[in-house]
Amino acid sequence: MAIENVQQLLMEQLGKNNATEIFTTAAQTSKDWYCIYFPVESVVASIVVANATGEAALQTTLPAGTTLFMNVTAITLTSGVGVGYQEQPTA
Repeated sequence: MAIENVQQLLMEQLGKNNATEIFTTAAQTSKDWYCIYFPVESVVASIVVANATGEAALQTTLPAGTTLFMNVTAITLTSGVGVGYQEQPTA
């Protein structure tokens, strides 16, 4: 894995040059998101995080403005809205 420079990291934080998906309660599977932002209060029914343990603790109500920086591969919301950021756009 290559180390990214400051410009690349800033572009990711701003959501530029990446694939972005906005989702609600439909199950999101086979994802490769490095970040999920919740603009409104959202209830997480299930979540799968690559290379992490204890992600079941995130099956809860998240307040508006919550940002998760982790490699999320699947998530389902009971209510709310999420914005998933993928590092590279899919072809």
